[in-house]
Amino acid sequence: MIVLKEISKTYRIGDEVVKALDHASLTIEGGEFVSIIGPSGSGKSTMMNIIGCLDVADSGEYLLDGTPIEDYTENELAKVRSRKIGFVFQSFNLIPQLTAYENVELPLIYQRVKKAERKRRVTEALERVQLTYRMHHLPSELSGGQQQRVAIARAIAAQPALILADEPTGNLDSHTGQEIMNIFHELHEAGNTIVLITHDPNVATQANRSIHILDGRVTEVGA
Repeated sequence: MIVLKEISKTYRIGDEVVKALDHASLTIEGGEFVSIIGPSGSGKSTMMNIIGCLDVADSGEYLLDGTPIEDYTENELAKVRSRKIGFVFQSFNLIPQLTAYENVELPLIYQRVKKAERKRRVTEALERVQLTYRMHHLPSELSGGQQQRVAIARAIAAQPALILADEPTGNLDSHTGQEIMNIFHELHEAGNTIVLITHDPNVATQANRSIHILDGRVTEVGA
């Protein structure tokens, strides 16, 4: 599903040039649960942004489902992001004025999914994260763990082939974080491909494969 070949990415911060990725290569097959682990500043978020088509590499090649990303138009990339990839972020990224149900529904509205189908998908997604009883509550009325469940439901309602999770347990206590990890395990068992970015070894080792990134360089650290 995902093939990165010799990917490099640099940023200029003032007079300093920072090499976020340095000839990084990896392969992730469909149906895998892979963690990418590294400390702050290691390049893991840059890698997630490139895998998620939110950013482009300076050099190297990225193939998604066998197609080089540079062959996609901007409109096609937008469709890939909205339909093929589900994003889960550390900060949840929920819209405060919308209920849990409406937050999950909004991307489907952008995709022009019909109302009856939207209702089915939203309800099913909230059921999978065990949050139907809070579907009409605003984010401010939900705990951190519940907000992350809404974010996961929003990601899976679009029925993506790939779920990208960036530090999904980073703002949660250990017990709530494990509850969120249990949801990812259930999604993986149901056939989803999951790539999870983390700095926490206890989270990383729950994946079937762990890839270590440090100073923009990638190494496999075990299964």
